[in-house]
Amino acid sequence: MTAPILPAQRPLTLGRHEVWPPVVLAPMAGITNVGFRRLCREQGGGIYVCEMITTVALVERNPKTLRMIAFGDDEQPRSLQLYGTDPEITAAAVRIVVEKNLADHIDLNFGCPVPKVTRRGGGSALPWRRRLFARLVKAAVDAAAPAGVPVTVKMRKGIDDDHLTYVEAGLAAQDAGVVAVALHGRTAAQRYSGTADWDAIATLKQALDVPVLGNGDVWEADDALRMVDHTRVDGVVIGRGCLGRPWLFADLEAAFDGRPERRLPALGEVAATMRRHAELLVDQFVAGARNPARGERDGCTDFRKHVAWYLKGFPVGSELRRSLAMIDSLAQLDDLLGKLDPAEPFPVATLGQPRGRTNSPGKVYLPEGWLASRDDDTVPEGAELADSGG
Repeated sequence: MTAPILPAQRPLTLGRHEVWPPVVLAPMAGITNVGFRRLCREQGGGIYVCEMITTVALVERNPKTLRMIAFGDDEQPRSLQLYGTDPEITAAAVRIVVEKNLADHIDLNFGCPVPKVTRRGGGSALPWRRRLFARLVKAAVDAAAPAGVPVTVKMRKGIDDDHLTYVEAGLAAQDAGVVAVALHGRTAAQRYSGTADWDAIATLKQALDVPVLGNGDVWEADDALRMVDHTRVDGVVIGRGCLGRPWLFADLEAAFDGRPERRLPALGEVAATMRRHAELLVDQFVAGARNPARGERDGCTDFRKHVAWYLKGFPVGSELRRSLAMIDSLAQLDDLLGKLDPAEPFPVATLGQPRGRTNSPGKVYLPEGWLASRDDDTVPEGAELADSGG
């Protein structure tokens, strides 16, 4: 399919930050750490968001959470996503971010659909309680304002097709002072199934004056162009599409620059990217470890989850795949990567196909009585999550 001609596109403006290309890496638990973000930034421009940080863990100075708030020396702007349900705790967390200069941009998570989050009234469940949602967003914006740190929100269409919230929530977030709103074109009930509703994204774009970002089913750079053409959004959010394909950001930069080149790396180039990814993770874990050998082992262990995504569609035997997914050292990785056929062409049949997490629609678990009143702004009991990352 031929990509449409891109409409006149300006850099994405988030407060004092201008971003080109208008591309945002979505925070993904266990994925978007320092090493992965650097790998992606080496491919192309944009904003690369760290793993989700919970507000209560930050306020309580949880050691693991504090270690997760890490950025490369040349990473600008430093983008941090916060998850919270209590306006006061959220404001306290934002004040810590700005007072300690931990980030240059804050995104608020209202898109998470997983049961452990929604059953507490958080994530994609929270915008249903419109007064609580508005209070929380305003608290974050007000706490960030003295330092000039821009705040954005990321959300879904709603709980399910009978409980949509995205337009009302977008307007409330805009009124609270956010500088942009990102919409994943699925409901919480859809999880990661079915097709993203780009028409809903277009509706939100028409309703708001602040920039709107579209998220959902951008598997290739040309999908991003089609989304912009269809919705007129100001930028795109990339999640699962880059798993095992960090060069997608090079394609996105080319696409938004109006250049036709797209990368189809042969297996040798993919192997080199895998090696670079593992090396960056090892550097990250060694820097935080007392024992360098333990750091290398932990970095290689963290890399294992990426192997299947990198090799998706390539004719690589099951035994070699299994061995690659069990590495403990870079030397072991080098030996196994040397057994791949570097001339094997990229499997074009995988282009445009979903990657990463897929599942079926499911019940959205909510606190008892959650749907009964939209104007109850009481913070749900036990709603805060102590574990950052998702």
